[in-house]
Amino acid sequence: MQIGLVGLGKMGGNMRERLRNAGHTVVGYDTNPERADVDSLVELVDRLDRPRAVWVMVPAGGATQHVIDQLATLLKPGDTVIDGGNSRWTDDEKHAEELARRGINFVDAGVSGGVWGLKNGYALMVGGEKETVDDLKPVFDALKPDGPYGYVHAGRVGAGHFSKMVHNGIEYAMMQAYAEGWELLEKVDSVDNVREVFRSWQEGTVIRSWLLDLAVNALDEDSHLEKLRGYADDSGEGRWTVEAAIDNAVPLPAITASLFARFASRQDDSPQMKMVAALRNQFGGHAVESAGKAEK
Repeated sequence: MQIGLVGLGKMGGNMRERLRNAGHTVVGYDTNPERADVDSLVELVDRLDRPRAVWVMVPAGGATQHVIDQLATLLKPGDTVIDGGNSRWTDDEKHAEELARRGINFVDAGVSGGVWGLKNGYALMVGGEKETVDDLKPVFDALKPDGPYGYVHAGRVGAGHFSKMVHNGIEYAMMQAYAEGWELLEKVDSVDNVREVFRSWQEGTVIRSWLLDLAVNALDEDSHLEKLRGYADDSGEGRWTVEAAIDNAVPLPAITASLFARFASRQDDSPQMKMVAALRNQFGGHAVESAGKAEK
């Protein structure tokens, strides 16, 4: 299958490679010409046979809107735009309506897998009309992990990004729990090998997980996380999850507390946020700040 891919950063570039490894033809465009296969969106669209499918992997908000606005003028009725970034689900509804007026289909895809997706595959949560989603199934099958899991058609437009938003909210809470446990273990005098305690949990315990494995990786690189500043940003999904919970009167005390803990990290050099920062770097390649860096 042919597909255009806009945005060839940490995830988009690896997605292009995984798709090509599966035998698909990918035409990639990025504002960095060293990454791009073509020089412009115009050339990308011209290189694809109709009906075209163009996957957008750029930052949520203005950047995504800018690309979709351009594609709206370049694509033809029957073509499809897939937004695989971390857009808010309410933006999906807006984008779908704008493109539908031109006869262009729209699908939103929540994508999880970070820098490990090339090797392990990407978990995909997809929203859109069934017929359009089914037409894209070969691409989804190539990107998802091997085996029966890792892909879901979650519902109508917006469902993919809403599901990914909740996924990231849960991720916030899980990372916070590991971080709090790590800080408590580091604090007491009786435990003198916290890293190996974490390692011992990797088998036979109910809290074993990929995040735990990544925590051990981080501790292997820096056994007390002394090289990191206790600061962790939030990329939006945690806030949106809490806002959606308020709108729907659903109590989310753990996720809400984990979001507020990140706010607290901007005030002090939080030991817990050292672990959260380390985990975000391990699974997603997110930037970390070195210990001793001045507060922003």
